Amino acid sequence: MDNASMLQIERTDRRFIYRTAGVAVDRDRVLIHRSEDDDFWALPGGRVEMGEIASEALAREMQEELGIQVEVGRLLWIVENFFTYEGYACHELALYFWMTLPLEAPVRRAAGPFYGDEFGLPLIFRWLPLDQLPATELYPIFLKKHLRAIPDHPQHVIVRPHPQAGALPEVILP
Repeated sequence: MDNASMLQIERTDRRFIYRTAGVAVDRDRVLIHRSEDDDFWALPGGRVEMGEIASEALAREMQEELGIQVEVGRLLWIVENFFTYEGYACHELALYFWMTLPLEAPVRRAAGPFYGDEFGLPLIFRWLPLDQLPATELYPIFLKKHLRAIPDHPQHVIVRPHPQAGALPEVILP
C-alpha cells in the first residue's frame, strides 16, 4: 500500500494520526526505534491504513520496516496523545499491542543499531535495557514508567501538554 492510504488528516497547522505500535520485550530490554532525523525514540509501529485492522497494520509495518513477521498479541493501551511535531499540533490515537518477534529473527540477537526504512526515510532500531528507560528520550512519556508494569487488561491513557509551559506532559489514566 502507499502513503496516501494512511489514516492521517492535516488541517493548516493541525494533524490527526491513527497509529499502531508494538511492545516487544526480550531479556529485560524493549525494542525501540526512531527516524534518522529525530532526536527521540518511540515504540515501533506506524500509521494504520484505511480499512485496515490495527493489529494487522502493526504486522504489516514490521514486515515493511524490518522484514520480519511478528506475532501480534493482546491490546495493552489505547492512547490519546497530544503533542507538537514538525510545526503541527498533533492529536494521535494509538493502539499499543504486545508483540513477539520470531526466535530465529536476527534482530533478536543483535543489540543494534539496525536499520529499516519507511517510504525512503531511514529508521534506526535498537534494544533498550528496561533499566535505562528513565534516562531515554522516549515518547509518549507514560512508557518510561508503564513498560516496567505491563497491564493485565487494556488501559486508556491520555497524554496532553501540561498547562505550565516547559513542564512535563500530563499523563491521565481515566
